[in-house]
Amino acid sequence: MTDTPAPPEGPPAPPTPAPGPGPAAAAAPSPAPGVVVRDLRRAFGSVQALDGVSFTARSGAVTALVGPNGSGKTTLLLVLAGLLVPDAGEVRVAGHDPVTDGLAARGRTGWMPDAFGTWDSLTAREVLHTFGAAYRLDPATARRRAAELLATVHLTEYADRPASVLSRGQKQRLGLARALVHDPQVLLLDEPASGLDPRSRVDLRLLLRRLADEGRTVIVSSHILAELEEMADDVVFVSRGRTVTSDELGAGTVRAGAAASATWHVRALSYAALVGWLTAAGASWRPDDEQDPHQPPREEPGGVLLTVDGDEGAARLVRDAVTAGVPLVSLAPAAGALERAYLALEEERR
Repeated sequence: MTDTPAPPEGPPAPPTPAPGPGPAAAAAPSPAPGVVVRDLRRAFGSVQALDGVSFTARSGAVTALVGPNGSGKTTLLLVLAGLLVPDAGEVRVAGHDPVTDGLAARGRTGWMPDAFGTWDSLTAREVLHTFGAAYRLDPATARRRAAELLATVHLTEYADRPASVLSRGQKQRLGLARALVHDPQVLLLDEPASGLDPRSRVDLRLLLRRLADEGRTVIVSSHILAELEEMADDVVFVSRGRTVTSDELGAGTVRAGAAASATWHVRALSYAALVGWLTAAGASWRPDDEQDPHQPPREEPGGVLLTVDGDEGAARLVRDAVTAGVPLVSLAPAAGALERAYLALEEERR
């Protein structure tokens, strides 16, 4: 299998027109979810890459796909993109089965693999024109889309240079433009921020949020959990080829940033005042990495780690500290929600 997906064999079926305004439109049901997966299974010989994956990715939302290396994320995305046939289970992408109705599913899906594969002799503009033609865009529309997307991913000045001379980050941006050339309803991204500089990562986050706000379904697989937490609406955790059960984490699909008891870092101008107050209140705390636990608390600035009951618990902590005259400087989770949930999987390293 190459990194470049095979072009569609014919024009995708036109999307169902949206209902017009009026009472009938107001009474219409909400749109179907962008991606639905039920008990998906796929093996490679004796290796069970997917072993009962189930989740729903909503239209108009960014869904983060999180899991360790080897957990099945890329295999799952390849099935959704129509590049792998599952052994069992049910998949619907924009209402279509990628196996039995592959032409319509692919016509509504934008796929960006973790490594950009293309014809290196073609220019960036020619790459987009070629994929526009593969999706049966007329030449004028393909040229317009190419120009718009090259501007969107900040590659206009490289438009007529061969793809072979682009840096890894520039190729990643061209890969994103390629995935968007046919204006898909569903966007599948496998490690899209790999190789991007900080400015490009910010641009990527803003673009994906805008695409979701337009009503598209965006699924992103990435190991950069802090960035996923900033843009994701929902999270699907995958471990050992299956989605995490409610007993393990709370749900196969969870909302990002949900409040829960967790370790927070609390810092004050007076370390002695902080720990004295916490000890008197009966709170369970421990010194942070900057403090020597064998030395007595000093009046200089310092911090501790303690369990806080979500945002409401943090608010109470600030209120009580101010009331007690403790000079707080900062209060923040010691790790992001996604990172805490990821570590809770207790997945063995592979």
